Amino acid sequence: MGHTGFVMRSAVRPSPLFLVILAVTVAGALLTLVEQQIALTTGIVLLVIGGWAVSLCLHEFGHAAVAFRGGDHSVRAKGYLTLDPRRYTDPVLSLVLPMLLLLAGGIPLPGGAVWINRHALRSKGVESAVSLAGPLTNLVLGALLVTSVALFQPPLGLAAGLSYLAYVQIIAFVLNILPVPGLDGYGALEPYLPYQARRYGQIARPWAPLALFALLLGLPELGITVLSDTLFGLTGWIFDLMGGEALYAQLGQLEFRFWN
Repeated sequence: MGHTGFVMRSAVRPSPLFLVILAVTVAGALLTLVEQQIALTTGIVLLVIGGWAVSLCLHEFGHAAVAFRGGDHSVRAKGYLTLDPRRYTDPVLSLVLPMLLLLAGGIPLPGGAVWINRHALRSKGVESAVSLAGPLTNLVLGALLVTSVALFQPPLGLAAGLSYLAYVQIIAFVLNILPVPGLDGYGALEPYLPYQARRYGQIARPWAPLALFALLLGLPELGITVLSDTLFGLTGWIFDLMGGEALYAQLGQLEFRFWN
């Protein structure tokens, strides 16, 4: 395990593209400190979009890092340990589409994917851990963002942007742990399911997440809100439990979706 850890650390080399996205996120945070409305709004938009792109990379890196430690060393050759978003499948489906849905409906579609050789993993427990590593990364990021606002008490604009980004991370966690084929919650359960159930899950995997998001976005338009109410209610409960400031998150969302 010690040798594996050393090899993995030597393989973790953040790509220049990831560093550029991180720099955009930091620039957005700095813009929120400028005392002009256009700078505040632009800063929050850049902070949230850049921060979400960074979290997508870290989410997939989490899957890959646990898989590497669990026996699948092919993730290194595939470049999954470089945090390069281009390595995580199609850039449009993995980055652009999730960002558009975040902008349109405030719901972060899980983006990206890493292809794990599950036959190389040591046990069913490791398979489950690989699936859970991604959403737990979002949860930890949300907690760190909430904690940073509480500890450092930044100016209102920055606090609003960080709080909304934290809220988005928690939504991503809640969505990803749902036991829906194609999402990580199902992936954590899949190794323990009977063969027939896993077969049906494989068939549903490509379209089940999109059907879920269509329901989340479309049902409220028909006056049916139980699904979205449950999702946002659980997200709000976790956010409050962490000590998040709901008013900051609401302000951040208003500035992020300024056209509304």
